[in-house]
Amino acid sequence: MEKLRIIFMGTPEFAVGILDTLIKANYNVVGVITVADKPAGRGQKIKHSDVKEYALANNLPLLQPTNLKDETFLAELKAWNANLQIVVAFRMLPEVVWKMPELGTFNLHASLLPNYRGAAPINWAIINGDAKTGVTTFFIDDKIDTGAMILSAETEIDPNENAGLLHDRLMLLGSETVLNTLNLIEKGNVSTIIQEETAEIKTAYKLNKENCKIDWTKSTKEIFNLIRGLSPYPSAWCFFQDKNEEWSVKIHEAKMALENHNFESGSLICSKKEMKIAVKDGFIQVISLQFPGKKKMNVGELLNGMTFSDNAKVV
Repeated sequence: MEKLRIIFMGTPEFAVGILDTLIKANYNVVGVITVADKPAGRGQKIKHSDVKEYALANNLPLLQPTNLKDETFLAELKAWNANLQIVVAFRMLPEVVWKMPELGTFNLHASLLPNYRGAAPINWAIINGDAKTGVTTFFIDDKIDTGAMILSAETEIDPNENAGLLHDRLMLLGSETVLNTLNLIEKGNVSTIIQEETAEIKTAYKLNKENCKIDWTKSTKEIFNLIRGLSPYPSAWCFFQDKNEEWSVKIHEAKMALENHNFESGSLICSKKEMKIAVKDGFIQVISLQFPGKKKMNVGELLNGMTFSDNAKVV
């Protein structure tokens, strides 16, 4: 059995869950690589990645290269003398890095590959209304998320589940799958499956302002899936318009109701404690939302201090 010396590469909370599992399972993590610190938010305070916070708290050797081909970085990486690298939600690696360890470099991706290669697989599985998703480990090659697959594990997506809940479940499933992958590697029992390229492959596009905006001409179910697929972050949004005013509003949580009605799509219908938005085949009932410069609040809180006219609408 090969004694593993592991370098771990990752950035967000999802990666921390996997790294923590490795440490608790007593794997020999000889070093951690994460992104460089950068200013974030309104105050532009320097922000550490979640992986850096974990590495510092657990006294793990840490590197934060800005250039993965930099000679100094490559020398430091080589000096750790690892025989395996594990990547979870990091960035594309140059060949000189992923080919360095004797046993290779494998990635954990939060989808059932080849579907949802790319930056936001958890969000898009929900946005597209999929009934199941999962995680896959694969050996890295020179493209993004295309390498030979080692193991995958699937799970059903609850019809009301949001991206935050699914993220947490996939982190646990991913941790288990990484341990199973390491077991195969240690025993020399790895067999891989080449990813098939088909026209039906779904893509996990990077999320941006445009693809997070709600299109109120779509069906109730499509809009509901977008809202839960972007909750809690980065959030679906739209414009609220009333009495010559317009606000850019994030909708964090909603329910849907399929029913016939005579309202125009985008009509905003409010009572004292309830807000719903008409769509062609039903209503989106808003549960929580966020107006510009305000904290996230439930609809009851908002309607306590804000009233809308009968002509209010969303676009």
